[in-house]
Amino acid sequence: MGQKVSSIDEVETLLSGQGYIANRALATVVFLALRLGRPLFLEGEAGVGKTEIAKALSAALGRRLIRLQCYEGLDASSAVYEWNFPAQMVAIRTAEAAGGADRDALQAELFSEDYLITRPLLEAMRPQPGGAPVLLIDELDRTDEPFEAFLLEALSDFQVTVPELGTIKAAEPPIVILTSNRTREVHDALKRRCLYHWVDYPSFEREIEVLHSRAPEASEALSREVVAFVQRLRTEDLFKKPGVAETIDWAKCLLALDVISLSPEVIADTLGAILKYQDDIQRLTGGETTRLLEEAKQSLVPA
Repeated sequence: MGQKVSSIDEVETLLSGQGYIANRALATVVFLALRLGRPLFLEGEAGVGKTEIAKALSAALGRRLIRLQCYEGLDASSAVYEWNFPAQMVAIRTAEAAGGADRDALQAELFSEDYLITRPLLEAMRPQPGGAPVLLIDELDRTDEPFEAFLLEALSDFQVTVPELGTIKAAEPPIVILTSNRTREVHDALKRRCLYHWVDYPSFEREIEVLHSRAPEASEALSREVVAFVQRLRTEDLFKKPGVAETIDWAKCLLALDVISLSPEVIADTLGAILKYQDDIQRLTGGETTRLLEEAKQSLVPA
């Protein structure tokens, strides 16, 4: 998995070239993961850009991105492979119609590569054009402990087993990035196999940089108001605080409406771009929006 990146600065440049503005600590841990061939475990609130790191890294290195989206009840077979049962049944009926098919030969054919449906983990172990892929194991905290235990084995040796075909080992291990929104704790044994980084909400200056990169048509004044308001909003007691993705979406919505400067009315009309729960939206009715906007604008006034 060791990749030819020569410095932390090069990682920052590669990511920024894809519109991802990484701070020094994040660029350092990405560099180390690439250099040492270690999986990278990224934890943080939803919407802070964990998944985007994998996407940016894949594009920057010219590697295929293979994504395993985790969910409750995900098991090893769904993550590794499945057999194409409909095609197998057709083959069986065809052989029966032909009459006298060799049973052992038929079984060997049915459980061959021709009938194998590869899922993300198996796909990531196979050679890919351009080199080892980026394997994104997204929202690991949605799964359960048995799947974690299986994953621990798969990532320790970078291999998976298909009983009918044997063990398939990666000739060149994939670049592995795991993410978690920390809805539950992931087992220490898995974390120990990885380099770890907590991805936090960005500082004001860095979020401005992100917005300039992703929505460059927004004016400096509007960008500063948007970021200041969103950052002030994150200090409120909300069910789901807006992430960086919401900051970008909101700025693009405001641009589509030809908004030059924020006002309570504009914010009320576009809250659905930054808040996704009705209870949170209702909290900002009446004077709350005005108060937050005044506090945000006040924070932009030089001391």
